[in-house]
Amino acid sequence: GMVAGLLSTTFTTVRPALALIGLEAGCKILSSVFFMLLEREVLVFADCALNPDPTAAQLAEIALGSARLAAQFGLSPRVAMISYSTGASGTGPDVEKVAQATALAREAFPRLPLYGPIQVDAALDPRVAKTKVNRDDDVMGVAGRANVLVFPNLSAANNAYKAVSLSSGAGAIGPVMHGLAKPVNDVSRGAIVSEIVDTILATCCQARFAKQANALSPGIAELFEARGA
Repeated sequence: GMVAGLLSTTFTTVRPALALIGLEAGCKILSSVFFMLLEREVLVFADCALNPDPTAAQLAEIALGSARLAAQFGLSPRVAMISYSTGASGTGPDVEKVAQATALAREAFPRLPLYGPIQVDAALDPRVAKTKVNRDDDVMGVAGRANVLVFPNLSAANNAYKAVSLSSGAGAIGPVMHGLAKPVNDVSRGAIVSEIVDTILATCCQARFAKQANALSPGIAELFEARGA
């Protein structure tokens, strides 16, 4: 694995990594997450660093890759596809994109707990979820219990992680990239020593996962079984 970026931009870290290492088999897009270390839980925010305006297909790939990474780090992923609309409460191109991405992700991995479109309050607060989400549409119980939040674009994701970190004092580890054949991660040019150490540790974990044939426990691994498998 490799950690870079303290003296360079994210672009100058990512470009040679894509050219020399390439994407892992079966992966169509490189994306990233931040692990948000809250007082009582860990949340995963995606994609906070790389893809400015992903298509529906790319957003589905980001969701699935982020869920798998969360699972490798010990979380049982419950994925919320974030939008300004919950279910069919609102309309617009961005809502439609998230709805399409949700359908594509569900088609690929029907056992993975995933729901969208959904607003952040309904994704995280059980009380709000009861009033906004039709339980018949959320049979896996993601609403109110989500721990992987996939935002519709880079602007929303990047500002969300910064707002949470600054307002709550939560730690933020990332961006942790996924999708490369070997782990490469980027640190901010303003990173402090503890943030660099966290990124190095995350990269070491990713390298270890890559060498393990069964990096996921059986109960979690079955969530990522493709339709018809």
